[in-house]
Amino acid sequence: MLQQDYLMRMILQFAEAIRLSLQKSNGQHDPRAAAEMLEAAIGEATDIDGGILLGLAPESMVGIMQVSGTDPHLTGYIAHSLLMSSLYLKKANEPALAQLREKQARAVAFAYGITLPEVYSEADMEAFLDSQEEEISQLANS
Repeated sequence: MLQQDYLMRMILQFAEAIRLSLQKSNGQHDPRAAAEMLEAAIGEATDIDGGILLGLAPESMVGIMQVSGTDPHLTGYIAHSLLMSSLYLKKANEPALAQLREKQARAVAFAYGITLPEVYSEADMEAFLDSQEEEISQLANS
């Protein structure tokens, strides 16, 4: 029960961070800050120092996530957040970092069997969050 409560709290915090990043990107037109919010959420969700984890090559990042026991319920959030961060970083004119985030997202998606669109948009993130509401509800009720 304690493990499930912890997981629910992590998922809810992750979803809230994603929604805040969407607002920050749109409302304040600050894509760099929005990317930083997502990256902080990834660090919290994995219980690994975000700066170290996000600085790794995509395959190394996945390896660390696998050996550290990152909960599979969080991997979809991580993959989508990395891809969204990539989109924000492109808008912030940071193409090299954007490319790394996209490669990390795709590596996580491949390793955990997550389907990501080839071209990503904020609407894709919204659709992902909407699709997760049922899973969140099921976790809360079990």
